[in-house]
Amino acid sequence: MPSEQALPEPMEDLLRAFDRHLRFERGRSVHTRRAYLTDVRALLGHLAAAGCEEVGALTLGDLRDWLARRVDAGLSRSSLSRGAASARCFTAWLHRTGRLATDVGARLRSPKGERPLPDVLRSDQVARVLDVAAERAGEAGTDDVEQAVRRRDTAVLELLYATGVRVGELCGLDVDDLDLDRRTVRVLGKGAKERVVPFGVPARDAVRTWLEQARPVLTRPGSPPAVFLGVRGGRIGQRQVREVVHGMLARVDGVPSLGPHGLRHSAATHLLDGGADLRSVQELLGHATLTATQIYTHVSVERLRGSYRQAHPRA
Repeated sequence: MPSEQALPEPMEDLLRAFDRHLRFERGRSVHTRRAYLTDVRALLGHLAAAGCEEVGALTLGDLRDWLARRVDAGLSRSSLSRGAASARCFTAWLHRTGRLATDVGARLRSPKGERPLPDVLRSDQVARVLDVAAERAGEAGTDDVEQAVRRRDTAVLELLYATGVRVGELCGLDVDDLDLDRRTVRVLGKGAKERVVPFGVPARDAVRTWLEQARPVLTRPGSPPAVFLGVRGGRIGQRQVREVVHGMLARVDGVPSLGPHGLRHSAATHLLDGGADLRSVQELLGHATLTATQIYTHVSVERLRGSYRQAHPRA
């Protein structure tokens, strides 16, 4: 739990209770909880500094004053937007648990957060990266472990791009989550929500080669049932996957340095470019709202606009 500033003990107790709500009732990730708790701690600190130690007296004016002070402190629009969202979640919980007579945060508004368009690879760039990975996997390594790692890395890249899953979701996959015959994978996403995502033949072949020929080389006594293992036999970590992606992209000239999320962005953009409907892409990516998926339509439009400017004589 964030501890940037000390609060009166009743407020500390309240913050701990809110953390339990986020963790066990809302199923929020560690990173989301940390962000929300940091904002709510700042809000409670603002109230305590103003002489208010009882949240039952919280008003909409208090929330607006807190946001105004954050504006004066020079916080970005995205930080202000997240702070307002944290405050609304907090006051809704206070009201629902009887700690606040009215949900004063329901009327709190804030600037929309800045959301730059994500960087994506072109489909031909992805194809070149995957071809290079496959060529390396087919070459003989200095030993069995190196050969196994190359095949694992190829399977990681193929599955990331084929499914558009988050890096944490990929690392959390167990062997039983895969159905290679149907070419689907069961993914546990944000908020402990489960979804089934299809993938294509190249990803299936790469994953099957890894599972049958290479994974046994890295398996150790006590290894978990994880799809992807590290060289010591444990479940592969997110940092290691990022290193795999960055390292492979660096092997291909002209390809920007992106991480696993860049492959996710690329997969979503290419699906829309290929004619997939927005609702289907939302389901595949595991987005809670359609708004989160709509950014990829803007990416596609920007790519089209760039091509137009480059090719049309009267652009």
